Amino acid sequence: MASSTTSPDNRNDLTKRVLQQMTLSSASNPLTAPFPKENLTPSERARQRFAIEGNAIVTGAGGIGLSVIRALLEHGASGIAIFDVPVSYATSIPAIDALKADFPQAKIITYDVDVRNENLVNDAVDRVVEDFGSISMLLCFAGVVGCEHAHELKAEDWKRVLDVNVTGSWFCAQAETDCSKSGGSILFTASISGHRVNFPQPQVAYNTSKAAVLQLTRSLAAEWSSYGIRVNSISPGYMDTILNEGDGLAASRAVWADRNPMGRMGDVEELSGAVILLCSKRAGRYLNGADIVVDGGGIIF
Repeated sequence: MASSTTSPDNRNDLTKRVLQQMTLSSASNPLTAPFPKENLTPSERARQRFAIEGNAIVTGAGGIGLSVIRALLEHGASGIAIFDVPVSYATSIPAIDALKADFPQAKIITYDVDVRNENLVNDAVDRVVEDFGSISMLLCFAGVVGCEHAHELKAEDWKRVLDVNVTGSWFCAQAETDCSKSGGSILFTASISGHRVNFPQPQVAYNTSKAAVLQLTRSLAAEWSSYGIRVNSISPGYMDTILNEGDGLAASRAVWADRNPMGRMGDVEELSGAVILLCSKRAGRYLNGADIVVDGGGIIF
């Protein structure tokens, strides 16, 4: 942890370190203060409690990402910028077109972005600011899975999982925060894999990446609190998506269901409630550094 004012190559300089200090928010900061009391009817208060306001960047146009985008739009989001790679868009464009048809009042734009590339991420975020005017939310759902025995795992496969799941989320968060230091929210996708070891599949790189996302969430929640930016995460359990389909996974699916108190995998729509809660300006106002596990009770054993 040598500071930039000392040489990390000279151990004698370690005693001369001056550590940088983070600044937390304060009760007087309007970006983190409670909402002022308003004279609302019960129905107005209920409607506003889980309202979503502003524009969002959503990374990953897979099943979970698309479901969450629909929920954000249903609750009032005015614009969605989608970051993904062409190979993913090849199968998701029909669903994105359906979103545009169902929410004609909203601006929905896709951007070709590999989140592992910092320059591409920075350029894309700049374009989003130009196209939308402002960014209120960042939701990171881009991710990859790897199920290989640890002693057979190649360095490039380890690096790919960490680069997409952790570093890519970090690049997006840093770029988005540089453009909106006046309040907002960031939502990372962790996993039950960040809380415990999955069974029966070996996936050391994925598990490590999701544990790192949990710490990324907590660290940024503290450091960026003075900007009025809340940083939270969700930890899905086994979800019924294309990643968990196929005859080759039938045996594993049976194990996952058998070890779950609810006896099944989750539907992607069942993540929407937690996402809306964490992204809402009112209901989620005091939620910061939190991780909500949505897994049917699977990790209680």
